[in-house]
Amino acid sequence: MSQDRPLNNAELLSVLDWYRAAGVDLAVLDEPVDRFAQKSPMPAAMPSRAAPAGEAPAAPQPLSGPVGGDPGEARQLAASAQSLDALRAALESYDGCGLKFRATQLVFADGNPEAKIMLIGEAPGAEEDRQGKPFVGRSGQLLDRMLGAIGLDRTSVYIVNTVPWRPPGNRTPTPEEMELCLPFLNRQVELVAPKLVMTLGGPAMQTVFKTTSGIIKMRGKWQDVTIGAHAVPALPTLHPAYLLRNPPAKQQAWRDLLSFKQRVDELGLA
Repeated sequence: MSQDRPLNNAELLSVLDWYRAAGVDLAVLDEPVDRFAQKSPMPAAMPSRAAPAGEAPAAPQPLSGPVGGDPGEARQLAASAQSLDALRAALESYDGCGLKFRATQLVFADGNPEAKIMLIGEAPGAEEDRQGKPFVGRSGQLLDRMLGAIGLDRTSVYIVNTVPWRPPGNRTPTPEEMELCLPFLNRQVELVAPKLVMTLGGPAMQTVFKTTSGIIKMRGKWQDVTIGAHAVPALPTLHPAYLLRNPPAKQQAWRDLLSFKQRVDELGLA
């Protein structure tokens, strides 16, 4: 059995990185407290008021405040934006989605807003949260190489996510979070009006294609979709992060990229 010993600097940094990835971003006290060593007495029960004779006991009062955001408010805010700058400002002011309060900053978009090719991912990761741009970590570096392989780069595409704030621990956004953010994605697509869309990964594909099917079944299959009020041909493919974890899947992604390049060339978008 190994003996207890103090952690070295590298081990401490590893622990801090784990906490950050799990969404821990606040120290409650300046010094740690060993709660197991404390022997706090059980709190005294709150005195209760007996109901007068013939009167029913008072019902417990519900917690005040909204349980979640209002999708109607999100739709109204998004619809009022007449430009991408106005849409970014609307998102900055929107407090309906709880993800905003755990993220470092809004991750709105990257690339060329005048481009007619749009890439849609799922949600920001840790590096995207720090820099405020989508796809700037390891998966973003791979995405850049994928684009370069078919003659594209970030000056010829516009990159967004279905959710503009990082979920704690890089978890998948909940359906409620997706619903609250969807009006802003829809409006973003309407304002850019792309001629081609590529979705990256399962959650983005399911949102854009309005399906519960898995990405392995759907990838590589073109469909005409309507995002907000904008109709556009779209192709789902695998997320770069998935390709980093599963290198053999790059063959499937490459076939998708070649199919996408063919459409780009046919429309003269390169």
